[in-house]
Amino acid sequence: MSGEHNPELSPTERSIVDLIDEAAITALTTALVEAPSENPGGTEGAAVEVLEKACRALGFDVDTHEVAAGRPNLIATLPGGDGPGLMFLGHSDVVPAGPNWTADPYIVRNRDGRLYGRGTTDMKGGIASVVAAMSVLSRARDHGVELSGPVRLVCTVDEEEHGIGVRDFVGRPADHDFLGCIVAEPTDMQIVRGCRGASYIEIDVTGRAAHSGRPADGRSAINAAAAIVEIIRADHEHLHETLDDLLGCGTWNVGTIQGGQGISVVAPTCSLGIDRRLMPFEDPHAIAEDLRKAIRDKKIDSDGISVDVRVTMEMPGFATAADHPLVTAAVGSVTDAGTATSVGGWSAACDGGFVSRDLGIPSIVLGPGNINTDAHQPDESVAVADLVTAAKAYTLAGLRLLG
Repeated sequence: MSGEHNPELSPTERSIVDLIDEAAITALTTALVEAPSENPGGTEGAAVEVLEKACRALGFDVDTHEVAAGRPNLIATLPGGDGPGLMFLGHSDVVPAGPNWTADPYIVRNRDGRLYGRGTTDMKGGIASVVAAMSVLSRARDHGVELSGPVRLVCTVDEEEHGIGVRDFVGRPADHDFLGCIVAEPTDMQIVRGCRGASYIEIDVTGRAAHSGRPADGRSAINAAAAIVEIIRADHEHLHETLDDLLGCGTWNVGTIQGGQGISVVAPTCSLGIDRRLMPFEDPHAIAEDLRKAIRDKKIDSDGISVDVRVTMEMPGFATAADHPLVTAAVGSVTDAGTATSVGGWSAACDGGFVSRDLGIPSIVLGPGNINTDAHQPDESVAVADLVTAAKAYTLAGLRLLG
C-alpha cells in the first residue's frame, strides 16, 4: 500500500489514495505482459481475457465485443451518478518483441524497482494503473464521496497498426456523456493536451515501358514520381512557414519508393508510400485531393502517364484548450501525486484523436513510462513507482472531476 502523504491532499483524498495497492498494480501489469498480444498478429484475446477477469473481480460492469476474430475491445465501467463521466483509453496490443532482448520479453523481470517486458510501458502498465485507480474510486462512497458520473476504461485492439478497435468503438451509439478522456499512453506523466494526427497516402504511377536505348518511345513512371516528390517537398517547406505554438505544423515524409522493371527498361510503374502528419483541423482526403490537383496542374498525369492517389490510413489529431477543466484537474492531480509535470503537445498520434473528433470528448494523453526511451525498445521497462504515481494521479483526477 502507498504510505506517502502529500500535504496538498484533503484528508478524504488522502484516505482514498492510500488505498492504492502497489502489489496489485505489479501483478496485473505482469499478467497482462505475460499474455502476449503482438500486432501484427491479431493476438489480443489472451491479454483482454486477463483484463476482463481482473475488472470483473473488482465489481466493474464489463462488456467485450469482438472487432475481428479473436480481437475483442473491452469496456469496463465503474457506475456513478447520472452526470458526465470520466473515460480512460488504452490499447491491448503491443509491437513485436523484435531482437536484442537480454531475456524472454514475455516473462516479466522485476529488477531494481522496474518491470521489464514487452508492453510494460506501452501500455499495459498504464492500463494496470487505471484499473488500480478505478478500484479505489469504487470505495469512495465509504469515505463520503459520491461520484457524479461513471468512470470507464475503454481498451481497444489494433492501435499499433490500423486502429480497427477504436474505429469500431467510436462508431457505436454512445450510452453516456463524458466530460473528458485520459489516454494512458506513456508520457512520463507530462500532460499532452494536443496531438498531431497521421495519415498514409499511397501513389501508384503508371507509364509505358520501352527500350532504354530509345527512352522517348516510353513514358517513365519514375520520372513522373520524381516530379510528384518535388511537389511534396515544396509543400513540406511551405507548411513550415506557419507554425502553431502547440503542435508546430503538418509534415510530409516519402517513406518508400518502388518502381522500374530493369536498368535497361523505361520504368512502366512506380509507387510511393507517404506519411502525412496532420494538424487537428486537417482532413487527409482533402489533402490528397489537393495533391491530385497539383499533379494535374503540372500535367504530370498526361501524355501516357496515369496517377492514382489514395488515403490508406488516417488517425485524426486533436487539441484541448489549456484552461479546460480536464487539463487543469490533471495538472493539479499529477503535482499532488508527487511528481513534476508540464502541459504541451505531442508530435505522435494516438487513438484519442478519434474520441475527440468523432465523440466530441475533450482528451489528453497522460501516462507512466517514457515513449521515447522505453517504448518499442529491446528490454522495454517501466518503474513501479511511476505506475503507482499514475494510479494516484488518475484517482485524484476522478475525485476532483466527479467527486
